[in-house]
Amino acid sequence: MPVSLSNPDGLAPVDLYRHVSVATGGRTVRVAGQVALDGEGRLVGAGDLAAQTEQCYLNVATALASVGATFDDVTRLRVYAVDLTPERMPLFAEGVARAAARLGVTPAAPLTGIGVQALADPAFLVEVEATAVLE
Repeated sequence: MPVSLSNPDGLAPVDLYRHVSVATGGRTVRVAGQVALDGEGRLVGAGDLAAQTEQCYLNVATALASVGATFDDVTRLRVYAVDLTPERMPLFAEGVARAAARLGVTPAAPLTGIGVQALADPAFLVEVEATAVLE
């Protein structure tokens, strides 16, 4: 596996992700922001941040699998969420946990959460993009 993840001493403890990733592979994969659309283009989880987050992570996994990658190869996740507040973070974490359980993975790559006013469609509550490195 070309990716090593860690939480260095001296940084705030986190459970949802790791602060640092080191990649040693040679091929970089960038997955465009994934929204809560299923394979037929239908919205999943209207108004439900947890359900939409779960679908976004499932879509990222599908995109990764298309090039022979998994969440083990991910070096960075970037999440854009509408009206991101501390009160809504448990819903985001629930969606990640549900996706992880379905996929049998622990998506722990460094994560940046960015609160936004809106996404491309008013029905979208969250969008997730990923960078991975393959050998």
